[in-house]
This record gives sequence, C-alpha cells and structure tokens, in this order.
Amino acid sequence: MIPAPFDYVRAESLEHAWRTLADRGEDAKLLAGGQSLLPLMKLRLARPAVLVDVGRVEGLSYVRKDGDEIAIGALTRHRDLEVDPLVAAEAPIVGRAASLVGDPQVRHRGTIGGSLSHGDPASDLPAAVLALDGTLVVTGPGGTRQVAATDFFTGFLQTALGPGEVLTEVRVPAAPGGGWSYQKFNRRAQDWAIVGCAATVSGGRARIALVNMGPTTLRARAVEEALASGSPVAEAALLAAEGTEPPSDVAASAAYRAHLARVLVRRALEEAGAR
Repeated sequence: MIPAPFDYVRAESLEHAWRTLADRGEDAKLLAGGQSLLPLMKLRLARPAVLVDVGRVEGLSYVRKDGDEIAIGALTRHRDLEVDPLVAAEAPIVGRAASLVGDPQVRHRGTIGGSLSHGDPASDLPAAVLALDGTLVVTGPGGTRQVAATDFFTGFLQTALGPGEVLTEVRVPAAPGGGWSYQKFNRRAQDWAIVGCAATVSGGRARIALVNMGPTTLRARAVEEALASGSPVAEAALLAAEGTEPPSDVAASAAYRAHLARVLVRRALEEAGAR
C-alpha cells in the first residue's frame, strides 16, 4: 500500500521543527530515519497531514561522556550505537539492543530518538534505556526539560512529548563492568520481538524491562522487588508476567507471551549475574 497524501517540511533547525509541530498540532509528525513511522503510514495506520523532517538538523548525532552519564544525540543511528566504543565500554546493553533492530538497512537509517519517540512496545531500544533508568531530554516552545524513562512511555504509541516538543538527547548512566543482558525472541532476525527482556545489575540492584508485554515498554517490578527481598533468580523470574497485559495476535497468544517472559527474564538475570 501507499501512504495517504501528506505535506512535507524539511526542518532547517530544531527551532523550526518544534515551531512547525506547535503550529500544525496533532496533524504533524516528526520524521527522522523513518523506519518506525513510514511502515505505519504505508498501512494507513498512521495518517499525518504533514511530516516534519529533522533528519538533517545539525548537532543531534553524537555519543559522548558527560560526568557519570553517556549522552546520546537523538539522531544517532542504530548502526553508530552498535559499533561505538564508548557505548561498548560503558553502556553495552544499548549497543546490543541496537544491533538487533531490524536488518542492516534499517540500522543504517533508523535513529534512537525516532525509536523512543515512536513509543512502540515491541521496540528494542526503549527497553534498554528503561533498564538503565535513563533520562530523556526534550525541547520545545516551553524550553528544555528532562523526563525519566519510567515516565516517558504513556500508552500504545504514546509518549510524554507535549505539543511541539522534540526529543533531543538520551542520557544513560555510565556503568563500566556492570552486569547486563538483552534477550529477544522472534521468528526471523529482522522481526519485531514477540517478547524481549533487558536486564541490568549494578550496586546489587537489578532492573528489568519487558518488550511487547503490554501497551508500553514496562519494568518487571514484581521481579525486581522479589530479587531485592532475597528471592533466588529462578523463583523471582516466575513473577515476570505479573502486572503486564501481553497482547494476543497472529504471532503469539497472551499466555505464550507470559511463558516467554518468565523464560527470558530468568535467562537475562542469569547472564547479567544477578544473585
């Protein structure tokens, strides 16, 4: 299929982008790499009246150390995260998740900001950022603000981005030597995850994020609390589906997804070195 008709605006600057978004309201959508939005437009599941292309806005593609955090520009492409030495050394789960996004063509075009802003619960990178307790930097007509990853995903394909706001940077704690694992179950390498799990272990605390187990990417709070209270990994992992709303579709039933969540959480925690 082909998308419904739309207008196209190439943003000359970040300010140009958010002003256009503010002027056009809900009729406008940002376009970065296009690997999340365009498939929905082709299926006519998304019908924006105008696309605001920020793909050539300068200064939003970078990875750098900033104190005890890694700062990642929103236009940094998946492939760049996959091979970046700083990411590999101090936030390796981000690089691993990026390496599993789609196929090479998608990874060379898609951006971390586009993936997070799209808010798809089946996406890989939101789970990695959530398991790291990351922070998202948002800029718009009201200035710049920071949103915790735990507060950013508000519903299916919905985020905390307000009218005219643009995600400009992703910040995650630098954790060299920390335990981590990203587990993904899918039928083909380029498919969305049927279920996925991102786990990090640092300072004796485990953080677990689940992929495709509800309308948003979410934390496996019941597992985290069980581990914090001293439960063994295998026992805690049995709680992985608590508080989730896994969908039933042509790929898997809700019951099968719940089973996968328990299996993948256990594997992820064991690989991350949780005790």
